[in-house]
Amino acid sequence: MKICHITTVHHQNDVRIFQKECCSLAREFETVFLVVNGENIKKNKVLIKKVNVSYKTRITRFIKASIAVYKAALKENASIYHFHDPEFLPFAKKLKRKGFKVIYDVHEDVPRQILSKYWIPKIVRSIVSILFEKYENKIAQKLDYIITSTPFIRERFLKINTNTIDINNFPIIENFNAVNQLNFNAVCYVGSITPIRGIKENISATKKCGIQINIAGSYSPTNYRNELKKLSGWDSVIEYGQVSTKEINKIFKNSFAGLVTLKPIINYVDSLPIKMFEYMAAKLPVIASNFPLWKTIIEKNNIGICVDPNSTKEIEKAINVLINNSELAKEMGERGRKLVEEKYNWQIEEDKLYNVYRYLESC
Repeated sequence: MKICHITTVHHQNDVRIFQKECCSLAREFETVFLVVNGENIKKNKVLIKKVNVSYKTRITRFIKASIAVYKAALKENASIYHFHDPEFLPFAKKLKRKGFKVIYDVHEDVPRQILSKYWIPKIVRSIVSILFEKYENKIAQKLDYIITSTPFIRERFLKINTNTIDINNFPIIENFNAVNQLNFNAVCYVGSITPIRGIKENISATKKCGIQINIAGSYSPTNYRNELKKLSGWDSVIEYGQVSTKEINKIFKNSFAGLVTLKPIINYVDSLPIKMFEYMAAKLPVIASNFPLWKTIIEKNNIGICVDPNSTKEIEKAINVLINNSELAKEMGERGRKLVEEKYNWQIEEDKLYNVYRYLESC
């Protein structure tokens, strides 16, 4: 059976799509991965094929990339097409009409995500969100399978398509080295650096605690870095930029806790951020937003401290608790690693992915 993964947005080394799903599936099936402006290469048994597209704006990318990738997808004549971007929905519908089996991999709750998109005028966000959800549901109900990145998103799609399952973006355990000696001179944040991810509060809190903060990721919008540089605590920041898993391990080794204090917007409250579980895999205690779902993971299992993400004072207090209780911090890290080994790891999710493909293969 030949399968074809499709993205018009993500990088060819994307952790969820390539490193987890494609590499897992390639051990059992012939796997092709179509990416926009990537490179032609065979890696870990996955045949990556680039689709050349030139564009200048987000809108032209939506249109031109989807058309180009759709044409490339038809040439593959695959048994199953597995796409990862909502802008490809109309072309997924076309593939389905031609008799192909199609999987929609929903990474985000897009209708809720739209409500916080800075590049969409605020006055029309609610209308755009409602219209998109109706459109997405109409196509999704006709597809062969819906894979979601969280249980919360799964519940939404189960109402319109019974062939829906959550395959969570949990870490590949062997990719993360356990930190056995915590470095109490710094905490870390790894991920997209945006205004709604609590970076300002993190920087201010670490400055007040007299420690450094290791930050890795890309800025969005790009000029957001200029805004952060004006903070009095900027001199406590160590920047790493976009880094590989190997470099992330080095950052974890030079930290004593991982920060994931996202703001309480609707799309984050029920999310399961991969970085939270990567911190756990590295034996780092977690300082996270006090969302009800996250508290059931972090506080219930005593693997970190939950705080009000809008309160610099609470983040500062949590950091000091760990600094002043090194044994507690170490024990939290140990419990976090154990929890990932037992429950929150890619091996379990991989088995679910195989089951989806075996089911479709038998249909």
